[in-house]
Order: sequence, then structure tokens, then C-alpha cells
Amino acid sequence: MAASRWIIASLALIVLGSGWIWVSQVPADAVPANRSPQPAVGYPAPDFELTTLSGEPFLLSELQGAPVVLNFWATWCGPCRRELPSLQAAHEHYGEHVAIVGVDQAEAPATVQLYVDQLDLTFQIPMDNDQVAANLYNVMGLPTTFFIDPDGVIRRVWSGEMNSITLAEGIEEISQ
Repeated sequence: MAASRWIIASLALIVLGSGWIWVSQVPADAVPANRSPQPAVGYPAPDFELTTLSGEPFLLSELQGAPVVLNFWATWCGPCRRELPSLQAAHEHYGEHVAIVGVDQAEAPATVQLYVDQLDLTFQIPMDNDQVAANLYNVMGLPTTFFIDPDGVIRRVWSGEMNSITLAEGIEEISQ
């Protein structure tokens, strides 16, 4: 009699456990590939096309397959100016394994070029007229940095000035 109670209890646990697993499954739209692009962690990064400071076309989706550090900045922004050397150092350190992209915000190319030459910046600098930052990425202040994994999914967003440690941690996260 006691054995049959254990069998019934075991069967009930199996049925209830299976039901719990089925009810608790992750919804299909929680998988990043099924989500529409949004400027939020866990979502694909919105694609955009701009012209770089050197006059070349820049399309974010062309970088898919590599980790991307997407930084929105301006020359008049003090915290931006302080973190740009760290971005340049990361660009030199990681080379082509990580794409460092600095999207300048609505400034004259001549102004940006003078500053780029001063700091000897060599990473890509697309020129935004605030359409990408404001409309696609909801950037509310500068600097703002998005860490995008090789699949094009945003894994971290950092608002404000980064130091080299914060930058390295973000790159580590998207490089795995």
C-alpha cells in the first residue's frame, strides 16, 4: 500500500513539474533574433547609414560579426574629450577584433577634423546630424556608449564618461 502511494506521488510530481517547465518557458519574442531593433540591452542595435569624417559611407550592419563599441560624442563635451584617448587606446589594442566607432554629434567637419588631428584618432568617425543619436538611439546626453556583440545585439549601455577599466569590461562582455 505504501509503495503505491509513492508511485502516485512520484507521478504527480512528474506531471506537475512538466507543467511548470512548460508554463515557465522563455517566450519566443525574448530571443534577441526575434526582437525588433531598439536602443536597449538585449535588443538588436538599430542599423543606420552615415558619412564618415573622411567622406566614406558608414553602415553599422556592415560590422556585424565583430564586437562594436558605438560611442556618441562631440568636441564641445568635456567628458567626451577625456574618454576619447581611452577609445583610441582600445582601437590600437584590439585592432580589427573590435570595431570602435565614434559618432560625432552635429558638428562641422572642419571642427571635428581639427580635434581628430590633435588627438591622432584613427577609428571610424561617422558624422551625425542628431538624427541617429536622437531618433534611433534615444541619446539624452553625451557621451553615451553602446556595446554591441558580434550578432548585433546590444549587451551594455553606458551613459557618461568611461574610464579605461569600464571600457575594457564592456569590450570583454561583447567579445565572449
